[in-house]
Amino acid sequence: MNKNPGGVAATFAGTYEAGDAWLATCSAHPVLVRAAWEDELLAPIASGIGWLVAETQLVFGMPALARIREADRSPVLADPESDTAWWLVPLDAAEDLDDARHVKVHAPGWLLRCPPTGWQVDGRFWLARPDGSGRLTDPTVLAAAFGPGGGARLSSEAPA
Repeated sequence: MNKNPGGVAATFAGTYEAGDAWLATCSAHPVLVRAAWEDELLAPIASGIGWLVAETQLVFGMPALARIREADRSPVLADPESDTAWWLVPLDAAEDLDDARHVKVHAPGWLLRCPPTGWQVDGRFWLARPDGSGRLTDPTVLAAAFGPGGGARLSSEAPA
């Protein structure tokens, strides 16, 4: 008798559904988000309802992600073709990331075009998937991951 109906696939499907449900509720139009995913399209979700978006180049984001303990990782979306990574950060993170090298925080209302958590769409995929918990990247941890000294710019460097 199988004590785990569906096995590993069912576990992953549940994890993906929790992440998808959370992402959809971060939109003013969750039904439209789900409809886009049903049609295998990226869903535009405006920042500012549940999170802001911190954008980095993927070439800098991958090493930064590796520096963050797995227990502290939260949603990171990647687009290898454009060499871009987007980190979901708290609504008050802009000031904390103001001096972080290679990180640009977008203003509320900026549209992040998201695939569902379980598969890639148009080359975009989640490096660290939303798990439904609503956990976001701690801006202090993110700044520290972008380099020595917390990722802060040296006083001789010009802002990016």
